[in-house]
Amino acid sequence: MLDTETYLPRLKIEFRERVKPALKEEFGYSNDMMIPRLDKIVLNIGAGTEAVKDSKKAKSAADDLTTITGQRAVITKAKKSIAGFRVREEMPLGAKVTLRGDRMYEFLDRLITVALPRVRDFRGVKGSSFDGRGNYAMGLKEHIVFPEINFDKIDESWGMDIIICTTAKTDAEAKALLKQFNMPFNS
Repeated sequence: MLDTETYLPRLKIEFRERVKPALKEEFGYSNDMMIPRLDKIVLNIGAGTEAVKDSKKAKSAADDLTTITGQRAVITKAKKSIAGFRVREEMPLGAKVTLRGDRMYEFLDRLITVALPRVRDFRGVKGSSFDGRGNYAMGLKEHIVFPEINFDKIDESWGMDIIICTTAKTDAEAKALLKQFNMPFNS
C-alpha cells in the first residue's frame, strides 16, 4: 500500500501548480478560494431491464463499478413500483459510486488518459453537456474501456453515466477547469 502522506495524485499536483494560477489569470480572481475546483465525481450504471429479469445483474454492475473505482459501489433500488416495466418497490436496478479527494483525481486521470482514448470512433466529448451551474455530465456506451475490467470475465457490457461536479459558478469556468485537465472536448 502506498504511503498517503507522500503520494499525491498527478492531477492534484497539476491542479495546485499549473491549473490554479492559469485560471486565476484567465478569470481575474482576487482570492484563491474563488478559483473553481473539482468537488466530486459520481458514476452510475443502470442495469435496466436486465436487472428486472435477474436481480444478480445489479450486483454484477456494482462489482464492476467497485473494480473500476477502487471504492465500494452502492446498489440503487427502485423508489416506486411501475407495473408497465415490471418493477417493484425496493427492487435493485443499478449501482452508483461517489468519488471525492484523491480517488476522484485518480479516476479523472484514468478517464482522460486511458479510458476515453480506448472508446471506439472517439472524436472527443461533447462540450455542451454542462448543466448551467458548472457540472459536466457524460455517458459511456460500454464500461469495458477501463483497463481494470477483464474483457473475458464480464457477463454483460454496461453503459455508464459520469457526472463531474465542480465548484464553478458558470459553465465557462467549469469548461476552462476541465480543459486545463486536458479533457478532450470536440467543440
